[in-house]
Amino acid sequence: MKRKLVLESGDIFLGEGFGSHDEIMGEVVFNTAMNGYQELFSDPSFYGQLVCLTYPLIGNYGINKEDHEALEPAIRGLIVKEVCDFPSNFRSEMTLDAYFKYKKIPGICGIDTRRLTRILRSKGVQKGKIVDSYVETQQVVQHLKQTPLPTDLVAQVSTHNSYANPGRGHRIVLVDFGSKLGVLRNLRDRNCDVTVVPYHTSAKEIMMLNPDGVLLSNGPGDPKDLPEALETIQSLLGKVPLFGICLGHQLIALACGGETFKLKFGHRGANHPVLSLKDGRTLITSQNHGYAVESKSLKNTDLEETYIALNDKTNEGVHHKFHPCFSIQFHPEAAPGPNDSNFLFDDFITMIKDFKAHRNRP
Repeated sequence: MKRKLVLESGDIFLGEGFGSHDEIMGEVVFNTAMNGYQELFSDPSFYGQLVCLTYPLIGNYGINKEDHEALEPAIRGLIVKEVCDFPSNFRSEMTLDAYFKYKKIPGICGIDTRRLTRILRSKGVQKGKIVDSYVETQQVVQHLKQTPLPTDLVAQVSTHNSYANPGRGHRIVLVDFGSKLGVLRNLRDRNCDVTVVPYHTSAKEIMMLNPDGVLLSNGPGDPKDLPEALETIQSLLGKVPLFGICLGHQLIALACGGETFKLKFGHRGANHPVLSLKDGRTLITSQNHGYAVESKSLKNTDLEETYIALNDKTNEGVHHKFHPCFSIQFHPEAAPGPNDSNFLFDDFITMIKDFKAHRNRP
């Protein structure tokens, strides 16, 4: 099945199709992780995107039901150098091609992913479309230029109804902007009593659940598309400990008067070095975001910068000077990726304990 990837810039990549035969448009991005392809394409933060994996061989350990980070895959399409048709792993239940056919996701392989990555790094991420090889290229380019990308991405991946993940420990409300199951697993490992709520849940509704802490999850898209979330965060500040991850981090910064901007090609990979400004420690982190907090914008806010990316010096974390609230741009739950920053979930629990002790002090 001869297919091609057409970029908004007019660049063309000819290759072989796998998975669904649908014609799909989305934002083309690249990810540098060398493993965990199943966790990657089920990460809700990738919703609406065509993802290029720079590691050349994908599908070699197949697909299994245990490694998903969401019930449904999030990506619009997958772009790889080579896709394995005969996986070898005792947990493998089907091939990547079979799974993508079942989930109606198109893929393209046999293209020069290094060339594509270099284009995205130099020109920035852009719209693209996977089509049959005979489709007229200029017609596709024109369609890409005239068709805007959707802005309701969080609404597409957030839970529609609240649900509970019971435990005997601290009562946590997880606001689902597109949360990975890894976040829930880490809270469960700490025996937290978790209630997951939709992204548009108000501060009043959250406080009625009597939480010990509130976690604002990761998710896709531009944080400025969620003004209702900013109002919720502003109302919660000081009333309950807050912890933000990725999109949750950006929303906390905006709610406190900071600014965000779109990165040229984003941070997407499992080996991004991050520097702690508190103790000089370097963490190797998993990241997946196209927007970042503007460090300079934090100077006139009540937020203090805590982490920066060593690759480009962009902001990677903040904490509030007066209220129990901190957030990070990277993913402490990894999946896939290193566990260097997993301790931040423990820091969240410690913050909850300290807040309770201070509140109950006579």
